[in-house]
Amino acid sequence: MTLLERIGALCEHAFWADARLLEALEAGGEAAPEALREHAHVLGAEETWLARIEGRAPSAAVWPEASLGEVRALAERTEAAYRRWLGTLTEEGLRSRVTYTNSAGQEFTSSVGDILLQVALHGQYHRGKVNLLLRQAGRAPAPVDYIAWVRGAAAATAGDPRRARAATEGDPRGGRG
Repeated sequence: MTLLERIGALCEHAFWADARLLEALEAGGEAAPEALREHAHVLGAEETWLARIEGRAPSAAVWPEASLGEVRALAERTEAAYRRWLGTLTEEGLRSRVTYTNSAGQEFTSSVGDILLQVALHGQYHRGKVNLLLRQAGRAPAPVDYIAWVRGAAAATAGDPRRARAATEGDPRGGRG
Protein backbone atom coordinates (compact mmCIF):
# COMPACT_ATOMS: atom_id res chain seq x y z
CA MET A 1 0.00 0.00 0.00
CA THR A 2 1.41 3.40 -0.95
CA LEU A 3 1.65 6.25 1.51
CA LEU A 4 -1.16 8.01 -0.36
CA GLU A 5 -3.38 4.93 -0.01
CA ARG A 6 -2.52 4.63 3.70
CA ILE A 7 -3.33 8.30 4.30
CA GLY A 8 -6.59 7.81 2.39
CA ALA A 9 -7.46 4.87 4.64
CA LEU A 10 -6.75 6.94 7.77
CA CYS A 11 -9.01 9.69 6.46
CA GLU A 12 -11.78 7.20 5.66
CA HIS A 13 -11.44 5.80 9.17
CA ALA A 14 -11.71 9.31 10.61
CA PHE A 15 -14.91 10.00 8.65
CA TRP A 16 -16.37 6.69 9.86
CA ALA A 17 -15.28 7.28 13.47
CA ASP A 18 -16.69 10.83 13.49
CA ALA A 19 -20.04 9.46 12.29
CA ARG A 20 -20.05 6.75 14.99
CA LEU A 21 -19.41 9.37 17.67
CA LEU A 22 -22.20 11.58 16.37
CA GLU A 23 -24.56 8.60 16.58
CA ALA A 24 -23.46 7.96 20.17
CA LEU A 25 -23.91 11.63 21.05
CA GLU A 26 -27.41 11.64 19.51
CA ALA A 27 -28.46 8.40 21.23
CA GLY A 28 -30.24 8.59 24.55
CA GLY A 29 -31.69 12.08 24.32
CA GLU A 30 -29.87 14.96 25.95
CA ALA A 31 -26.29 15.35 24.78
CA ALA A 32 -23.40 14.99 27.22
CA PRO A 33 -22.10 18.60 26.96
CA GLU A 34 -18.44 17.85 27.69
CA ALA A 35 -18.40 15.01 25.16
CA LEU A 36 -20.10 17.21 22.57
CA ARG A 37 -17.55 19.99 23.16
CA GLU A 38 -14.68 17.51 22.75
CA HIS A 39 -16.10 16.11 19.50
CA ALA A 40 -16.71 19.63 18.18
CA HIS A 41 -12.99 20.23 18.80
CA VAL A 42 -12.04 17.20 16.68
CA LEU A 43 -14.06 18.62 13.80
CA GLY A 44 -12.89 22.20 14.34
CA ALA A 45 -9.28 21.03 14.27
CA GLU A 46 -9.88 18.94 11.14
CA GLU A 47 -11.34 22.00 9.40
CA THR A 48 -8.50 24.25 10.61
CA TRP A 49 -5.84 21.90 9.25
CA LEU A 50 -7.57 21.62 5.88
CA ALA A 51 -7.85 25.41 5.73
CA ARG A 52 -4.10 25.69 6.38
CA ILE A 53 -3.38 23.20 3.59
CA GLU A 54 -5.67 25.07 1.22
CA GLY A 55 -4.28 28.48 2.22
CA ARG A 56 -7.62 29.90 3.38
CA ALA A 57 -9.22 31.07 6.60
CA PRO A 58 -10.91 28.28 8.57
CA SER A 59 -14.71 28.21 8.57
CA ALA A 60 -14.84 26.99 12.19
CA ALA A 61 -12.96 27.70 15.40
CA VAL A 62 -10.55 25.07 16.74
CA TRP A 63 -12.83 24.80 19.81
CA PRO A 64 -16.24 25.70 18.37
CA GLU A 65 -19.18 26.30 20.69
CA ALA A 66 -21.88 24.35 18.87
CA SER A 67 -25.14 22.50 19.36
CA LEU A 68 -25.44 18.86 18.38
CA GLY A 69 -27.10 19.88 15.11
CA GLU A 70 -24.33 22.38 14.38
CA VAL A 71 -21.69 19.73 15.13
CA ARG A 72 -23.39 17.32 12.72
CA ALA A 73 -23.45 20.04 10.03
CA LEU A 74 -19.76 20.81 10.66
CA ALA A 75 -18.93 17.10 10.35
CA GLU A 76 -20.77 16.87 7.03
CA ARG A 77 -19.17 20.03 5.62
CA THR A 78 -15.70 19.03 6.77
CA GLU A 79 -15.94 15.49 5.40
CA ALA A 80 -17.19 16.77 2.04
CA ALA A 81 -14.35 19.32 1.86
CA TYR A 82 -11.73 16.67 2.69
CA ARG A 83 -13.19 14.27 0.13
CA ARG A 84 -13.02 16.95 -2.59
CA TRP A 85 -9.46 17.85 -1.67
CA LEU A 86 -8.27 14.24 -1.22
CA GLY A 87 -9.55 13.48 -4.71
CA THR A 88 -6.83 15.78 -6.06
CA LEU A 89 -3.99 14.65 -3.76
CA THR A 90 -0.96 12.89 -5.23
CA GLU A 91 2.12 11.22 -3.71
CA GLU A 92 4.06 14.35 -4.66
CA GLY A 93 1.39 16.46 -2.96
CA LEU A 94 1.99 14.58 0.30
CA ARG A 95 5.56 15.86 0.26
CA SER A 96 4.60 19.47 -0.46
CA ARG A 97 5.20 21.93 2.36
CA VAL A 98 2.64 24.20 4.00
CA THR A 99 3.56 27.27 6.05
CA TYR A 100 0.95 28.26 8.62
CA THR A 101 0.52 30.10 11.89
CA ASN A 102 -0.76 28.08 14.83
CA SER A 103 -3.30 29.26 17.40
CA ALA A 104 -0.46 30.60 19.60
CA GLY A 105 0.76 32.84 16.76
CA GLN A 106 3.84 30.75 15.93
CA GLU A 107 4.76 30.07 12.30
CA PHE A 108 5.64 26.55 11.17
CA THR A 109 6.21 24.69 7.92
CA SER A 110 5.11 21.04 7.69
CA SER A 111 4.60 18.52 4.93
CA VAL A 112 1.04 17.73 3.87
CA GLY A 113 1.70 14.10 4.82
CA ASP A 114 2.71 15.08 8.36
CA ILE A 115 -0.33 17.34 8.67
CA LEU A 116 -2.66 14.53 7.62
CA LEU A 117 -1.03 12.17 10.12
CA GLN A 118 -1.52 14.85 12.78
CA VAL A 119 -5.20 15.12 11.84
CA ALA A 120 -5.66 11.36 12.13
CA LEU A 121 -3.75 10.93 15.40
CA HIS A 122 -5.13 14.06 17.08
CA GLY A 123 -8.66 13.07 16.14
CA GLN A 124 -8.30 9.57 17.53
CA TYR A 125 -6.84 10.89 20.79
CA HIS A 126 -9.84 13.16 21.29
CA ARG A 127 -12.33 10.50 20.16
CA GLY A 128 -11.04 8.41 23.06
CA LYS A 129 -11.76 11.34 25.38
CA VAL A 130 -15.28 11.65 23.91
CA ASN A 131 -15.90 8.00 24.71
CA LEU A 132 -14.59 8.44 28.26
CA LEU A 133 -16.88 11.43 28.75
CA LEU A 134 -19.83 9.47 27.36
CA ARG A 135 -19.13 6.65 29.84
CA GLN A 136 -18.85 9.13 32.70
CA ALA A 137 -22.24 10.55 31.69
CA GLY A 138 -23.73 7.04 31.85
CA ARG A 139 -23.91 6.74 28.07
CA ALA A 140 -22.68 4.01 25.73
CA PRO A 141 -19.38 4.79 24.00
CA ALA A 142 -18.85 4.32 20.27
CA PRO A 143 -16.29 1.69 19.22
CA VAL A 144 -14.07 3.71 16.90
CA ASP A 145 -10.85 1.68 16.81
CA TYR A 146 -9.11 1.53 13.45
CA ILE A 147 -9.29 -2.27 13.50
CA ALA A 148 -13.06 -2.07 13.99
CA TRP A 149 -13.25 -0.02 10.80
CA VAL A 150 -10.94 -2.39 8.93
CA ARG A 151 -12.88 -5.48 10.04
CA GLY A 152 -16.29 -3.90 9.80
CA ALA A 153 -16.84 -5.25 13.32
CA ALA A 154 -16.09 -3.80 16.73
CA ALA A 155 -12.97 -4.88 18.58
CA ALA A 156 -13.37 -7.04 21.67
CA THR A 157 -14.99 -5.36 24.65
CA ALA A 158 -15.31 -6.18 28.32
CA GLY A 159 -19.05 -5.55 28.06
CA ASP A 160 -21.85 -7.18 26.14
CA PRO A 161 -20.47 -8.25 22.71
CA ARG A 162 -23.91 -7.81 21.17
CA ARG A 163 -23.77 -4.10 22.00
CA ALA A 164 -20.34 -3.78 20.35
CA ARG A 165 -21.59 -5.57 17.21
CA ALA A 166 -24.69 -3.40 17.06
CA ALA A 167 -22.50 -0.29 17.05
CA THR A 168 -20.93 -1.28 13.73
CA GLU A 169 -24.04 -2.64 12.03
CA GLY A 170 -25.04 -0.74 8.96
CA ASP A 171 -21.39 -0.06 8.11
CA PRO A 172 -21.53 0.52 4.33
CA ARG A 173 -17.95 -0.69 3.99
CA GLY A 174 -18.82 -4.24 5.07
CA GLY A 175 -15.37 -4.75 6.53
CA ARG A 176 -12.00 -4.49 4.85
CA GLY A 177 -10.12 -7.47 6.16
